[in-house]
Amino acid sequence: MVRTVVFDVGETLIDESRIWLRWAERLGVPPLTFLGLLGGCAALDLPHRDAFEMVRPGLDFEAEIARWAQDDPDGLRNGFDADDLYPDVRPALRALREAGFDVVIAGNQPPEARAALEAMSLPASAIRTSDEWGVQKPEPGFFAKVAALSGVEPEEIAYVGDRLDNDVLPAADAGMRPILLRRGPWGYLHALRPEAARATVIDSLTELPGVLAG
Repeated sequence: MVRTVVFDVGETLIDESRIWLRWAERLGVPPLTFLGLLGGCAALDLPHRDAFEMVRPGLDFEAEIARWAQDDPDGLRNGFDADDLYPDVRPALRALREAGFDVVIAGNQPPEARAALEAMSLPASAIRTSDEWGVQKPEPGFFAKVAALSGVEPEEIAYVGDRLDNDVLPAADAGMRPILLRRGPWGYLHALRPEAARATVIDSLTELPGVLAG
């Protein structure tokens, strides 16, 4: 029986549209071009960083982020705030807590993402990022950290994410219940793949209390 529900961040809780549009402007390419390249990366199982390389060959990603911070120190830049939350997040997390589930947030994010999420006062008992753990999905060590943080056995954890490669398959391999959210380019594409049969596929986070109770 599932006791803890753990959530990925990007395109699970956070709508990344504004982030990608700000990147398109920063890189000097039309929004449709950059978004199309990201979709191509999702379809071809390429890292999303490849989209940056396509439009700016040789780009030093970390150096560009540092320059951006100097150019726009008070802007969101590569970050997010409460305005980027998908509308089903708060009601879904609240319903899970009311149903007796513990709620945890843990995803591949830079350290500053934790502060951004904590500022939203979400009904979660813990928030962690890959950077502070020093290990990223899909590495087994990340899911071992998730289990240790949750304080329950892996089979008592549901991991919710929008990707088969980063979320669903490694969570299943770790003994957790995988939930694939059909949202964002990876979510829609991955839901069509045969491997999605290993997961419960949902279209909204508000489906979770009923799915997990069943």
